[in-house]
Amino acid sequence: MSVSDERLAQIAHRFAELEARLASGTLEGEAFVAASRDYAELEPVARVSAEVVSMREELASLQKLDDPDPEMRALADEEIARIKSELPEAERKLAIAMLPRDAADSRPAMLEIRAGTGGDEAALFAADLYRMYERFAAEQGWKVEMISANASDIGGFKEVVANVSGTGVFAKLKFESGVHRVQRVPVTESGGRIHTSAATVAVLPEPSEVDVQIEDKDLKIDIYRASGAGGQHVNTTDSAVRITHLPSGLVVICQDERSQHKNKAKAMQVLRARLYEKMRDEAQGAEAEARKAMVGSGDRSERIRTYNFPQGRVTDHRINLTLHRLPEILEGPGLGELVDALIAEDEAKRLAAMDA
Repeated sequence: MSVSDERLAQIAHRFAELEARLASGTLEGEAFVAASRDYAELEPVARVSAEVVSMREELASLQKLDDPDPEMRALADEEIARIKSELPEAERKLAIAMLPRDAADSRPAMLEIRAGTGGDEAALFAADLYRMYERFAAEQGWKVEMISANASDIGGFKEVVANVSGTGVFAKLKFESGVHRVQRVPVTESGGRIHTSAATVAVLPEPSEVDVQIEDKDLKIDIYRASGAGGQHVNTTDSAVRITHLPSGLVVICQDERSQHKNKAKAMQVLRARLYEKMRDEAQGAEAEARKAMVGSGDRSERIRTYNFPQGRVTDHRINLTLHRLPEILEGPGLGELVDALIAEDEAKRLAAMDA
């Protein structure tokens, strides 16, 4: 996909215009925020665009060179060959930079992990996944805040919800949604047999209050006493909160905090994220078929990855990638290779779709 010289000139002009506006010191409030956001989004495109322009201009100049000196001619031919070999990769990078971005890519995300089939072993695996994402987040310089957790009796999670904030969180984690499967000998298995268990991961972009308006009349709020292994602080006060959003039927429960107000705030945070995701799904309904062809359809019932302990491997079924580095991946740092491969595959498929 080659970008025209006219389009490259438009990018350079727009970037210079934004740069001048921000440097003028005349922008304030919302206007400054909007211009800063536009600048940050255009900057990587403008940088690669300038590189392509420079290479094309140098190539054109060298091709016009009419020097009778054989040595100079040979040097020019050598430089022409180098630019011709490097230009396609620079143009590919530009095409990728110019791909339409998901508006939610720069947002924080709500991470939800639920134990699936496999009982206690599935809950332990859910806890392993949560620790993996926690460690990966630390590597990225992100912050993870647990919103709610329903612990199992032997130290796993039947369900855990956390907020992950930082730069480009949703862009990197969005392909993690789906069913994660584990094959290993459970700690509760005395016969040494390998069991298969599963956990479901959902990564939802976190909206602002402006994105999702929630009317008080649409909410049914129940306050009750936290109990069972699920509460971090099982106590004797009525602090647990269950919020039902009547129009959608969505229900959110939060009981980890001692304070009823904190539990309510966290439950509203989760509810807002789930409603925003519902809105996004409905808005993208017309593109559903096209999205299925991409890497991240976001279908939570889709089995996306298998963690095989006896063989020490992790296989991502969407891109047929197997890495024999299971411990490193579960420790967090190794997950980056999978994340990068999924992003690259998604970009390649979207580029191919634009060229078709």
